[in-house]
Amino acid sequence: MNPRGEYVKYDWITIFLYLALVAIGWINIYSASANEAIEPFSSFQEEYVKQLLWIGLSVLLIVVVLALDSKFYNRFGSIIYLVSLVSLLGLFVLGKNINGATSWYALGPASIQPSEFAKAATALALAKFISDIQTNIKSYKHQLQAFIIIALPALFIIPQPDPGSALVYAAFLFPLYREGLHFIYLLLGFFAAALFFGTLILGTTWISILIVLIAAFVFFWRRKKRPNLVRYGLISVICIGFAFSVNYIFNNVFEQRHRDRFNIVLGKETDSQGIGYNTNQSEIAIGSGGWTGKGWTQGTQTKGNFVPEQQTDYIFTTVGEEWGFVGSMVVIVLFILLIVRILSRAEQQKAQFNRIYGYSVAAILFIHFFVNIGMVTGLLPTIGIPLPFFSYGGSGLWGFTILLFIFVRLDASNTFYK
Repeated sequence: MNPRGEYVKYDWITIFLYLALVAIGWINIYSASANEAIEPFSSFQEEYVKQLLWIGLSVLLIVVVLALDSKFYNRFGSIIYLVSLVSLLGLFVLGKNINGATSWYALGPASIQPSEFAKAATALALAKFISDIQTNIKSYKHQLQAFIIIALPALFIIPQPDPGSALVYAAFLFPLYREGLHFIYLLLGFFAAALFFGTLILGTTWISILIVLIAAFVFFWRRKKRPNLVRYGLISVICIGFAFSVNYIFNNVFEQRHRDRFNIVLGKETDSQGIGYNTNQSEIAIGSGGWTGKGWTQGTQTKGNFVPEQQTDYIFTTVGEEWGFVGSMVVIVLFILLIVRILSRAEQQKAQFNRIYGYSVAAILFIHFFVNIGMVTGLLPTIGIPLPFFSYGGSGLWGFTILLFIFVRLDASNTFYK
C-alpha cells in the first residue's frame, strides 16, 4: 500500500527475472570460490558467504526503494545526482586504492564503490531534465546540457582510473535517441568508434588516405546535386584530425595494460601467458564445457584457479565450463528477457520521466551484459566491466538492484488500484 492508501501492483515478471539471475549468479560464485578444504559456510572470508550476506542486504534495499513514493525519485533526482558527483570527487581525497584504482571508500572491513551507484543517479537526473516541460531535446542548448549531465560522472571516473565504468555512460545516448535526439548522433558515435579501431589497425597514414578517397567518391557521386566542396573538405579534415589524435589517446591516455589488451584483440600481439592470459584461459574454460558442461563445482579450470578474477568480471567462464552451451544460453536468454521486459514496460509509462528512466536502465544493463560477455569470450578487450547481478561484489549488486527497483517502483505508479 502506498502513502495515499492505494495498493501497488508490481511487475512480478521483472522481479522474477532479477531473482533468477541473482540466484544463478550466487550458485556460480559458490562454485568459483568455495574451498574444498573448508566446510561449507564455515568461513566468513569466503566470497560466496559474503555475497550471500550482500544479497540479504539487497532485500532490505529493495524494501526501502519500493517503500518510497514514486514522486520522490522525480522530485529529488537532481539532489541525488549532485550527492553522487560529490562522492566521486571525494575519492581523490579519501579513496582507497585497490588493484591500482582509487575507486572505493573504506568503511571498516567493507569497501563501497560510488561509481556503481552513480549510474542510477545519472539516470534520475537525465530523466528529470529531459522530462521538464521547458526542455526541448532537439534544441542544441538542451542537448549540450544533457551531454554535460552524462559526461560529468564519466569524467570523474576515468582518472581513478576506471575507463570501463566510464564507458557505460555511452548507454545514455539510447534514451536520448528515444526522446527525439537526431539519429546523426548515434551514427557519429558508431563512426567515431569505427574510425578509432580502423586507425589502430591500419595506421594513421592509410586511414587518412582512405578518408580522402571516400570523401572524393561521395563528392563525385553526388556531383549532379552540386555538393558543397568546402563542407566535404571540412569533414575530411576533422576525420583525419581525429585519426591523428587516436595515437595520442592510445599512447598517453590508456594505460599499458589497456593498450596490450586492445592489441591482442586486434590481432597485433599474441600473449597467452602475459596480459592475454585471462582471455586465453577464459576461452579454454568456456570451450571445455561443451554442450552441457562438466557439472556444478566440477569445473577443472574453475577449481584450478586458472582464470584470474573468476568470481568478478570473469564469472561467466564458470557458467560456460560447468553448465556448457545450454546453461550459457539460459543465462543469456534471461538477460535478454529482462532487458526486453524493461523496454516493454518503459513504453507503457504514462509519465515521460518514467519512460526515460526505464530506457536508461535497459541501456545500462545491455552495455554491461554485451561488453562482459564479449570480454570473456575474447571478442572485446578486457576493460573490467562486471556482469549485472552475477559478478561478486556488494557495491555492484546493490547498485544494479537500486537501478532496477527504482524502475519497478516507477512502473508500479502506473498501476495503482484501490
